[in-house]
Amino acid sequence: MGENIYIFMIIALAILAITDLVVGVSNDAVNFLNSAIGSKAISFKTIMIVASLGIAFGAFSSSGMMEVARKGIFNPTEFVFAEIMIIFMAVMITDILLLDFFNTLGMPTSTTVSIVFELLGAAVAISLVKIIGVDGSFSDLGTYINTDKATEIIVGILLSVFIAFTIGALVQFISRVLITFKYGNKPKYIEAIFGGVAISAIIYFILVKGLKSADLFDESVIQFVSESPELFLLANFLIWTLLSWIVSTFLKWNIYTVVIVLGTFALAMAFAGNDLVNFIGVPIAALQSFQDWQGSGISPNEFNMQGLTAAVRTEPYLLLLAGAIMVITLWFSSKAKSVVKTSVDLARQDEGEERFQPNYLSRQVVKLSVGAFQSFSNLIPDTLNKKIDKQFEVPYAYVPKSKVQDMPAFDLVRAAVNLMVASVLISIATSMKLPLSTTYVTFMVAMGTSLADRAWGAESAVYRVAGVLNVIGGWFFTAFSAFTAAAIIAYILHLGGFVALIILLLVAATLLMRNYIAHNKKSKEIKAEDSLRRAESSSIQGVIEESADNIAKMIQRSNKIYTGAINGLARHDLESLKKNSKGVTKMNKEIEGLQNNIFYFIKNLDESSVGGASDFYIVLLGHLQDLGQSQEYISKIGLTHVNNNHKKLKYNQIKELKDLDLHLEKLLTDTSEIFSSRSFDRIGDLLATKNSYIDLVDEKIKKQVARTRTEESSPKNTTLYFSLLTESKDLIKVTMNILELYYTEHDSSIEPAKIQKD
Repeated sequence: MGENIYIFMIIALAILAITDLVVGVSNDAVNFLNSAIGSKAISFKTIMIVASLGIAFGAFSSSGMMEVARKGIFNPTEFVFAEIMIIFMAVMITDILLLDFFNTLGMPTSTTVSIVFELLGAAVAISLVKIIGVDGSFSDLGTYINTDKATEIIVGILLSVFIAFTIGALVQFISRVLITFKYGNKPKYIEAIFGGVAISAIIYFILVKGLKSADLFDESVIQFVSESPELFLLANFLIWTLLSWIVSTFLKWNIYTVVIVLGTFALAMAFAGNDLVNFIGVPIAALQSFQDWQGSGISPNEFNMQGLTAAVRTEPYLLLLAGAIMVITLWFSSKAKSVVKTSVDLARQDEGEERFQPNYLSRQVVKLSVGAFQSFSNLIPDTLNKKIDKQFEVPYAYVPKSKVQDMPAFDLVRAAVNLMVASVLISIATSMKLPLSTTYVTFMVAMGTSLADRAWGAESAVYRVAGVLNVIGGWFFTAFSAFTAAAIIAYILHLGGFVALIILLLVAATLLMRNYIAHNKKSKEIKAEDSLRRAESSSIQGVIEESADNIAKMIQRSNKIYTGAINGLARHDLESLKKNSKGVTKMNKEIEGLQNNIFYFIKNLDESSVGGASDFYIVLLGHLQDLGQSQEYISKIGLTHVNNNHKKLKYNQIKELKDLDLHLEKLLTDTSEIFSSRSFDRIGDLLATKNSYIDLVDEKIKKQVARTRTEESSPKNTTLYFSLLTESKDLIKVTMNILELYYTEHDSSIEPAKIQKD
């Protein structure tokens, strides 16, 4: 039975490795895709092909990169086979759940940090169990853990965050001052020099970072590159500058595009060649441990794991299989696209809908930065300041509404600088044997270049800084949660053995499936939400057609919220009223989102439809705001009344409110159906019922006036009841106003203009 358990563990680790490859690629795709996708230098399909080739090439050259999992964090000679297997199982289960959690949020994190801290956490947990078992002290932990290496990795990773941001900002500032946003008008020699510098850096990066462990080059070539980097770089610079000038002058190639293609390939290759250890290093180390133990004839609780200290090359077929899984994931993972979107959105040049909300820290950072920038600007002569400002002027170009979604987030120069600086920093760190996270470096370089490019203006700075702080905060959370979770899981496996393993694997599978379903559901909601916000039509009829589903959903939710408020009051149910209030807040945030989008909606309208479509949009937003305010007030007064423990509404009041609720439910349901089915010809019949609904409310107000004079004894109840009736009347009026707006503007004889999809 003993050997069978470990065979099961090896099979489980193999499945976990495949799963980890999938979730790992989804996360790390941001490292090499964001610059090419953000700049739209080449088509998405071409980007994916280039990245896939880089991954395939890198995976095959990664055989020597498995040392961290075997001996980088802990001392294998201090552990036996049974303990090592527990550590490896804990690491893989934690890694998959942690990376999948970040992918579901659409946040980039570091696979390097996660694997390092998971190995550290699991190894510390098992080490403490061993220390306590022999009545040792906490100071003995240094015997089991490779503290020097672990500290070096952690410090290197933290430093890389600040260095990458600073260098990225500095290089982009210099590049922009020299090249400007009008880079197409610059002399060819400037383009050639930039190409020479960038391509030399990327080629050096490919050799130093990507192929240092591969057998594709003669040892003397790698040795020359390592021992004489200055001579190698100078020769490369001269050759590539000359070639760049030739191809840009005579073949009319865009050198910035060439740099982006080459840089994407290089980073994809380095990712597969080096970060592959983060996904399959642990399972391969476990397999090698099992093979060593299997033929020994020694008990798993006695077999020492000193074999892990030796350098072992991984089988090529395992690397090719891992590369194939990574390439397939890259093409089909929707989570990879959402993680890339976070990075691109935070770096984009233009304003737009912001994903992150500002917080206290982001506001303070922006205030301090603005103050520091102004102080620094005062030291520079005005003439020089004006010259620099002129270099940062973005040429205005009118973009038809239909083409807005096709515009790049930033230009080719910034994309090329992103890839060049990331390549240089990772190359230098690798040649100096300093550990770092490729995710942290590529993300922070992109943030630094966007800051230098003045992409974080007064309108967006607090949102972008908040986003960056959220991502960095997520990185620290990665380290803490990876260490803690791996330690806990390792201890559970130590105590529970095989039963605990089965339970943990089932829990992991359940959580992965739940996150997958939730992500798919969220993706569908994002595609369907707020058709007004992303309207692509160039006429009133088109906006009417596209906004109909959005209005139907808003009215439907409004119906549910109103009924929830009345039912909560009738039952005096505080919890249901609180829940209802949250629903109102969410609806009003969406309405606010539509209002925030009005600038971009009008800005991007085609000239022929500016007047009519924008007027329709503004009036409709006003009605939606009134709808939200009515619901907010109804929800608020009911919640306050119950929360303050005032008297319950009387039976007659509840009965009449429910009667009003039923009538309003019919009105709102009919309205929602009209918009859902585009049956705008039915609006006239519904508008004819307006007075009957108003009369109904007036009748109830008269009855309450009579009750107040004869039998009502609670001022609070009277105030609440009158407020509900008055606001209900406003709700009826605003619903009728929306119907009337669509009834007036809709013309069934006109085919709404729509954008043809490619």
